[in-house]
Amino acid sequence: MKEGDLFLLGADLRPGREKSVALLEAAYNDGQGITARFNLNILANFNREVGTDFDLSAFRHEAFYSDELGRVEMHLVAQSPQVVQIPGEKPVRIAEGESIRTELSCKYDRPTVDGLFAEAGLQVDRWCDDEGGLYSMVLGSPV
Repeated sequence: MKEGDLFLLGADLRPGREKSVALLEAAYNDGQGITARFNLNILANFNREVGTDFDLSAFRHEAFYSDELGRVEMHLVAQSPQVVQIPGEKPVRIAEGESIRTELSCKYDRPTVDGLFAEAGLQVDRWCDDEGGLYSMVLGSPV
């Protein structure tokens, strides 16, 4: 970036005054199962594109927030032992209860964004939260 350029970041905020862990986790564990189907679609794509033989019905979707890491993790957890065939490779054994991490969705707060911007040689010029304190738009520029 050069002088006069601007950088706009949309940041999903960490739990705090306005946003609870329960609210955040509910977004990734929706009652309609939409996110679970999206997550399982990863294995369906492997089966179709790579020729693996994952049994989609043998996995369950799990998503949780890690306060320590500031992120939501999505996993597919084996409900029973699995042996997955991968064309040209040795079979992969997956134990009951073992999970495949499929997504990391990082969440941010002001100090974290300030640090990321500083590391990139940027400064935060403007910070705008939505009314519910769920998300922020951050405008930055080169230092």
